[in-house]
Amino acid sequence: MKTIEDRDEAAPQAAPVPPANAEPAWPGWAVATAICIRFYSRLPVPALPGEADPHAAPDFRTVPRALPFAALIIALPAAFVLAGAGAAGLGGLLSATLAIATLALTTGALHEDGLADSADGLFGGRTPERRLEIMKDSRLGSYGALAMGLALLLRVFALALILDRAGPLAASGALMAAAVLSRLSGLHLLAGMAPARPVGASASVGRPSLQTAWLASALGLLLAGGLALPFRLPLAGLGLGLALIALDALLVRRLCRRLIGGQTGDIAGATQQLDEIVLYLGFALMLGTGLS
Repeated sequence: MKTIEDRDEAAPQAAPVPPANAEPAWPGWAVATAICIRFYSRLPVPALPGEADPHAAPDFRTVPRALPFAALIIALPAAFVLAGAGAAGLGGLLSATLAIATLALTTGALHEDGLADSADGLFGGRTPERRLEIMKDSRLGSYGALAMGLALLLRVFALALILDRAGPLAASGALMAAAVLSRLSGLHLLAGMAPARPVGASASVGRPSLQTAWLASALGLLLAGGLALPFRLPLAGLGLGLALIALDALLVRRLCRRLIGGQTGDIAGATQQLDEIVLYLGFALMLGTGLS
């Protein structure tokens, strides 16, 4: 599975993104959302009016501002599966397993792949150069397999706990809110930290600007907050999840700076997985205490 670092390699005919010092183009919201859906998932999206080439490499300096909308759409199939399975009485664990499997199929396991590569590289090498080399290797190592397995277990069990404590509606809402919010700190990581590889495949799509990252964050918070009430999610759980995301972002930044001297697309993918887990845990913990 291709990560953010090398997905563009699969389409060598794609039009190059303008140089970093060129004025970025700001496509319309519908076009930007469509581009994000294509990049972050396998959902089919037709060419929209105004798109010169739907297969061209995206300009990541501006396009990810629409990532919260795209993430919500990407999460819908898994949310429907979770709500349907829960309403059919399949139980928390089986319903959550089906939902996470649907989510992985929808995204093409993009973020899971980033988590596995990050774990192998960060903990399997002794120098920054060797760690980055391992992260580019497509083979799965012990650290990567362990990280991906533990992440899957934590996501399934935490989501199942939400379903068992609050029902299928709340669980599907938590899944959608987590899909939106879990991608934001990875976006800030790409925007706020220099890449560990100054020359590489990820450079062809550009780095998100801080303006883009903060705009996406504001939209993501509005969407997640808007999901809380109709889906009966505790606002205290959302607040706890956001606090854990902030802590996670701080730790990931320090780890990246110390071990590889910067960020990579794989690290952004790993961050999404960690943030999804802590958001589920935030909701589950607050539901267990009865706080809203």
